Amino acid sequence: MRKLIIAVSAVLASSVMFSSCIGSYGLFNKVLEWNGGLSNKFVNEIVYICFWILPVYEISAFVDFWVINTIEFWSGSNPMGVNTVKTVKDANGTFRIASHQNGYTITKEGQEGQLDLVYNAEDNSWSAVKDGESVKFLTFVDDNHVKMYGTDAVVELSQAGTLAYKAIVSNNTVAFAE
Repeated sequence: MRKLIIAVSAVLASSVMFSSCIGSYGLFNKVLEWNGGLSNKFVNEIVYICFWILPVYEISAFVDFWVINTIEFWSGSNPMGVNTVKTVKDANGTFRIASHQNGYTITKEGQEGQLDLVYNAEDNSWSAVKDGESVKFLTFVDDNHVKMYGTDAVVELSQAGTLAYKAIVSNNTVAFAE
């Protein structure tokens, strides 16, 4: 019986070590991000030290490592990635990107309306939805290629494939063009 327990333990330990389950650590990173968003660096440091002592960081890392990243590995989606909101600023303005179960909703600060990027699991495709109009823009052909609509090009999912697709597309369209 003892040999069986040792063998099972060895198999489980090796499955964790060799499964390449490097997840995104969404919970742990959210806790760190929240702390980083506090008022100033002194408050951040105090909360940082308290969270190690209390063991907030240890518990969030443990839950991420053993539960959430395992779910992410086997299901292909991160349960912490749903219902998150990010703000992105660039030369074109400030955008709010909210994730949901089937994709993302993008809104531009100062403009009405939104753009939804929606994943359809039935045909393994992504569509853009704006003002109730849906336009499919890519379908996964296999693990390494996607079919891009509008050009009907099959693009390799690599830097070379992206550069080739950029060369094909001569007229860029921005969803928030004014």
